[in-house]
Amino acid sequence: MSESFTPFVSVIIPVYNDPKRLERCLRALENQTYAARLYEIIVVDNASNENIEPIVRRFPHAQATHESRPSQFAARNAGFALARGEVIAFTDADCIPSASWIERGVATLQRTPNCGLVAGRIDIFFKDSQRPTGVELYEGLTALPQKKFVTAGLFGATANLFTFRSVFDRVGLFDDETKSGGDVEWGQRVSGAGYTLMFADDAYVAHPARYSLRELYKVTVRKIGGVHFLKQKRQCYFLGIDRNWLGDLLPPIRYSIEAVRDSRLKSPTDKVRVILVIFFVRYVEAWERLRLKFGGTPRR
Repeated sequence: MSESFTPFVSVIIPVYNDPKRLERCLRALENQTYAARLYEIIVVDNASNENIEPIVRRFPHAQATHESRPSQFAARNAGFALARGEVIAFTDADCIPSASWIERGVATLQRTPNCGLVAGRIDIFFKDSQRPTGVELYEGLTALPQKKFVTAGLFGATANLFTFRSVFDRVGLFDDETKSGGDVEWGQRVSGAGYTLMFADDAYVAHPARYSLRELYKVTVRKIGGVHFLKQKRQCYFLGIDRNWLGDLLPPIRYSIEAVRDSRLKSPTDKVRVILVIFFVRYVEAWERLRLKFGGTPRR
């Protein structure tokens, strides 16, 4: 890509207690095909227990800052406050961007008239591809379907997102009070302002599947908390229709049937393992909705 036609890019990465995977992400970002002098990396420590600055200092493109409020979207806003780029890119500390990630994301932004955001593909990978856990298999089927997010939900997950600074100037920053779902609400603001939303299959990052029920539990309750908060604050239609708690208790038969029919699950054992995880997620969600309904606070 010719430098005379390329904008400066600021890559913003929030991190919370994930130094090893942050280092892996930064290493991938140091080896981009995009011109080295035309991008910067801003790592925002969201009140981690471990100091991440020694890791960030190893990488010449990167700088570290801090955000004490426990919200990934407050952290992204803090990164934006320091950003110098005309283009703003977002990924997560546990992601591994492909070598051409910045180049491809910027190219899609530039060739799309009135582009508000580009959501890149997110490939889910397992710790051991030969022996995935039931949770990993479930994540491989369900986690982070960016094309669906763009076409059906009018947003892109911030694990892989590009936009122009001018879009933030017009529609505002992320809602910094929510711990989850802020990318949904912001993306719908971008769409509502008349911008075009694009999916870019070639601007991809790899994202690890959750490995255990404990990890899946944490992300599930955080997601439900974000949905609860945003539904109270404003209308976000893709967040789903409210169900009463009795409806939540119904078995997830339809999703189980879809798992049985999915060709990506190769054996009956894998299908059973995924169905058990589907039931786990359904009842974790039901319990968390009920807890929040009776005055509980969203969890990090």
